[in-house]
Amino acid sequence: MSCGEPHETDCSEVLDHLYEFLDREMPDSDCTKFEAHFGECSPCLEKYGLEQAVKKLVKRCCGHDDVPADLRAKVMGRIEMIRSGEPVPDHDVSAAGPEVATQE
Repeated sequence: MSCGEPHETDCSEVLDHLYEFLDREMPDSDCTKFEAHFGECSPCLEKYGLEQAVKKLVKRCCGHDDVPADLRAKVMGRIEMIRSGEPVPDHDVSAAGPEVATQE
């Protein structure tokens, strides 16, 4: 999507990193660039508003469920593997148990 107008920050860059902006997972300098872009680009601002509304709705409807500790540990383990550059298996062999792993 592009509004067709020239911007300092391209629409495609903003939309590619929209969830990082919504989750505040980017440097403040990038957040400032995105905010400036939304101030001058109504199609991107509309997309941002829509995604923000969906995120709030999901949080309101699903935000009260506790995440099981073992699931959280597995997810955090995968994140650490990815960050460290270790190869990540396609499926979780540890959850299948030794009897399934030996049958393959």
